[in-house]
Amino acid sequence: MKKIRELSLIQKICIGIVVGAILGMLLPSWTWIKILGDLFIGALKAIAPLLVFFLIIESLSKHQKGIKTHMRTVIILYLSATFIAALIAVFASELFPVKLVLPDVAIDQQAPDDLWQILSDIIIGAVMNPVQAIIEGNYLSLLFWGAVIGACMRSASEATKNVIADISGTISKVIQIIIQFAPLGIVGLVFNSISEIGIKGLAEYGKLILLLVGTMLFVSFIVYPLMVFLLLKQNPCPLTMFCMKESGIPAFFTRSSVVNIPINMELCEKLGLDKESYSISIPLGATANSGGAAITISIMTLATAYTMGMDVPFPLAFLLCLLAAISSTGVSGIAGGSLLLIPLACSLFNISNDIAMQVVGIGFIIGVVQDSVETALNSAADLLFAATAEFYDKKKSGEPIDLNERVREAQKLV
Repeated sequence: MKKIRELSLIQKICIGIVVGAILGMLLPSWTWIKILGDLFIGALKAIAPLLVFFLIIESLSKHQKGIKTHMRTVIILYLSATFIAALIAVFASELFPVKLVLPDVAIDQQAPDDLWQILSDIIIGAVMNPVQAIIEGNYLSLLFWGAVIGACMRSASEATKNVIADISGTISKVIQIIIQFAPLGIVGLVFNSISEIGIKGLAEYGKLILLLVGTMLFVSFIVYPLMVFLLLKQNPCPLTMFCMKESGIPAFFTRSSVVNIPINMELCEKLGLDKESYSISIPLGATANSGGAAITISIMTLATAYTMGMDVPFPLAFLLCLLAAISSTGVSGIAGGSLLLIPLACSLFNISNDIAMQVVGIGFIIGVVQDSVETALNSAADLLFAATAEFYDKKKSGEPIDLNERVREAQKLV
């Protein structure tokens, strides 16, 4: 037991996958094992709405006006990069559609195709009583009221903001406690999948992992460097590789952008950035820059829609990009946090919360790989865009910037 406690969560989840698969193949009649997965998903389903609600309020309440740094460029880069990542994920899902195998889920459900009907449903659903929205898990309403309350709280006292931050932090800790039981939940989920859908069903998870990781790598090494090139008109590859090596690799193993903040701050210093800027932009990026999370939310949601036989119209796909980009802000610092926003995106397609939480369970199974790559993308992009924003502003003011020279000097200090 002592050796098991010393294992990392990823190692425990790997063991849970193996144990669940073995039990599902050898002892499919032991249906009581399924309750482990039901308890895990039920606990997440109960607490996730509260987490989303308070994360949105806390995130927006902290936004401040009039900061004389490179914040405007940084924020524009963070938000645009997150939206573009979601857009790339939608196109990737269209090119390589993946279907999941969900037990006891009816297929041939139609997605709403009337844009006015979609918007009217969103507007009407958004103004639901927030308490009722928490009870029923209406994530669109939670997003709306969280945004309104958070924006209004920007003028509140710091003490009030600290209370909200404490509540959000407490709920996050509750989530982390539940996630510590993920290995047991994974045993039940994998057992249920193997006993009901067999190994063939799990093979679809492999396709999903390839799509997620492939999209994230494409965004990391093609899309983001292209954004840097368009701004600085210099070769972005050295800076991209520096960020991925020095920031992305550590983040891959910590699985938390927040944990990686000290590393990114030190790397900013080595790149010669202004401390007044990166002391704000890096912590902000750990929550606001969520391209990896937006990719996960978009691909997992579309996979669910395709599984249910939906034909997704472009207006709905575009709304998904916006929703994924907005809602993913604030979850990058939480291991597995993006998975908890899948029900929010699924609600756009009229997919029930029960089905969405099954997909969250699949997310935890593949999260051994997905969440690590997602965090590596997010953390490396925090450093990449913090540096790019400052270099761009200085270049506009007439200061010469040699990107390659900055990277070479930083590498000497690493």
